Amino acid sequence: MIADNVILKPGVVIHQPDLVNLYGCEIGEQTKIGPFVEIQSRAFIGRNCKISSHAFICSGVTIEDGVFIGHGVMFTNDLYPRAVNEDGNLQTDLDWRMIETRVCSRAAIGSNATILAGIRVGVSSMVGAGAVVTADVPDFAVVAGVPARQIGDIRTRVEELAFARSDKRHPA
Repeated sequence: MIADNVILKPGVVIHQPDLVNLYGCEIGEQTKIGPFVEIQSRAFIGRNCKISSHAFICSGVTIEDGVFIGHGVMFTNDLYPRAVNEDGNLQTDLDWRMIETRVCSRAAIGSNATILAGIRVGVSSMVGAGAVVTADVPDFAVVAGVPARQIGDIRTRVEELAFARSDKRHPA
């Protein structure tokens, strides 16, 4: 379902619109959204992004331009989630504080990663599949693991890949 209050900029591609749940969000130009994706109100997706199937992007998440979100990526927006208050009554919107998260331009988040509330995923950084991100990711960092730890720098990895492609003995 795509609610009437969703802002879809020109060129957005949603191949299976009946298999998504979008409400109160904004999706930037040329962004592609896979099936079984949920994007909640007060979430913003930039231009030229790819949001793969089964991703969950909650309120308070900002995804800048050119970001890749892998299959099954989960975002959170509450560090202390609870169903009920101290008195046992169900919580309402007034009983918790949304914590914003930002994924900076050209970052990539691998399948099944979980990004906790309040995190900044840096420019051109890469989060490995299955990582649990509990702290900010620096610009250009490669992080992986539970909890996610820096294991490299994307600028070095790009140089290694370019070298491998130029080496005729190791076709890419």
